[in-house]
Amino acid sequence: MHSHNKVLVLGATGGIGGEVARRLVKQGWTVTALTRRLPASDTQDGIRWKTGDAMNPQNVLDAAAGATWIVHAVNPPGYRDWEKLVLPMLDNTIAAARQTGARILLPGTVYNYGPDAFPLLDEQSPQQPQTKKGKLRVQMEQRLQAATAFGVQSLVVRAGDFFGPRVANSWFSQALIKPGQKISALTYPGQAGIGHQWAYLPDVAETMVRLMERHDQLADFDTFHMQGHWDPDGTALATAIARVTGNPALKVKSFPWFLMPVLALFKPTIKEMLELRYLWKTPLQMRNAKLVSLLGQEPHTPLDDAIRATLSGLGCL
Repeated sequence: MHSHNKVLVLGATGGIGGEVARRLVKQGWTVTALTRRLPASDTQDGIRWKTGDAMNPQNVLDAAAGATWIVHAVNPPGYRDWEKLVLPMLDNTIAAARQTGARILLPGTVYNYGPDAFPLLDEQSPQQPQTKKGKLRVQMEQRLQAATAFGVQSLVVRAGDFFGPRVANSWFSQALIKPGQKISALTYPGQAGIGHQWAYLPDVAETMVRLMERHDQLADFDTFHMQGHWDPDGTALATAIARVTGNPALKVKSFPWFLMPVLALFKPTIKEMLELRYLWKTPLQMRNAKLVSLLGQEPHTPLDDAIRATLSGLGCL
């Protein structure tokens, strides 16, 4: 038996999974989260935590009992063994959705796209990635689409690079700034004059929840793009940080890409970052006309407010 507002979140200890889970709790949903290790009791945020592994199909099926949605926001820790783990985890989610009747929500990425689709992306843009992660992402969405033949419905919401008060694994928190430290300078991965697409994570989570609440208006396999915060020349975000910190002369340094090949030999995370460098060398802007057509407007926090909340949450103010 289903409860209309019951959801299973896989990856609730991460940035996007946690943000969606907390937003759903605030909206009155019953949220179950599957995790290998339970969080401290004072950080459970009204979520019903259940011990288990997304790589275990029975664990996922048991946790999904009665749910109408499964949020698949789980990723291998530290980008290790992506090619071995990503698709099997999704297959477990699809199998659970097939047996329970739940719809799947997958947070999408821009990795699906290669240079042939740039600079403007919408839901119909060709997906011909040139990277390993991009090809895996395309396969994930292809499996979701193929699963509609077995009655499995799914939703993909795609946005730019995340930033937010609780986002530890992002370009913003791993390159631009150093969490927990007062900002004296920024390190920007992009090139002067090259636009970049950003997304404030609380806005992304709010968008996802609003789409989930309109489940009866969605196609069996549906995708939506968010506009988020478009930085037209690679300076808007840095300028906003300078305003918020009250330091108009804030120095912006170039990201040390020349060191990355050496560091990648020792850290898998660096290797994955290096593979995605192409996203910083060409403008990529997302169109949200389809989303606005359904919701009326896209949830959008003003940039300075979003930056202030992010820096405060990361201990930089």
